[in-house]
Amino acid sequence: MSRTVLETRTPVTAMQARLANTRLLLHKVWKYRVSYLFLAPFLILFFTFTVIPVLVGIGISFTYYNVLQPPKFVGLTNYMMLFLEDDVFIIAVMNTVKFAIITGPVGYLLTFVMAWLISQIPQKYRFIYTICYYMPALTSGIVIGVVWKYLFSGDRYGLINYLLMKLGILHEPFLWLQDTRTILPIIIFVQLWMSTGLGFLAMLGGLQNVPHELYEAGAIDGVKNRWQQVWYITIPYIKPQLLFSAVLQVVSSFNVSSITAELAGMPSPNYAGHTIMNHMSDYAFIRYEMGYASAISVVLFLVMIGLNRFIFKWLGSD
Repeated sequence: MSRTVLETRTPVTAMQARLANTRLLLHKVWKYRVSYLFLAPFLILFFTFTVIPVLVGIGISFTYYNVLQPPKFVGLTNYMMLFLEDDVFIIAVMNTVKFAIITGPVGYLLTFVMAWLISQIPQKYRFIYTICYYMPALTSGIVIGVVWKYLFSGDRYGLINYLLMKLGILHEPFLWLQDTRTILPIIIFVQLWMSTGLGFLAMLGGLQNVPHELYEAGAIDGVKNRWQQVWYITIPYIKPQLLFSAVLQVVSSFNVSSITAELAGMPSPNYAGHTIMNHMSDYAFIRYEMGYASAISVVLFLVMIGLNRFIFKWLGSD
């Protein structure tokens, strides 16, 4: 008898708990209504232009949609074709992974090292070095379209070919941006040159705000050299900036597309520089197969979420 009474009371108790939590949530929302009012413009814009497009893209990935006709539900067909029949996608995945494995950690470490070195410069000269190092991020499109194409031009007027032929290393011009062996290394090199950005500024700002008292306390506690200062004091103090920069580095490493299209063409010779973003752009804006392109974007979205979760677990805190 008592067991029956408990079984009938448990759902009622759980329902009452949920209602109590809902009332408490509504009470807090009403209590801090002014704060939510100030947040409303951002939340509305974020929900409208970020959350809704992501949900729509996920929905379209299960359809055949060519823009001209209404979407037709096809289930998991797009994903099955992506992994089982699309050989170019596999090449794009391999290129993107190679690209991200090199440019992600190396670019991140390079950004931290340069930010730390600049933070050691006297204040009156620091602005000049910051501008010089941040300049590639500001002029990347112009430099890729003009300077880098001139440097790696495949004729004898390309600067690298001209110098190598002048030194006797080459006897005829080398097609740097058409040879499948050199396309991806060149793209990786250019991406590393462009690795400065908001992450660099965030790290530099965090390094400049580390209190000198911490270094003095560290010296009393036995910190003997700069390496120990960086490892035991600087890095733990700027973990929020390191986390922010790491997320940006992951996004930039997997979102590469414009560099490949600008330097090696779209598509690149034998898909040597083809990335996941290039593959998605091909199906979305050239073939107008939006359902298939959305499936590619969903796969990339899930990969980036997984990597960001790993970064938050590594650098994040409570």
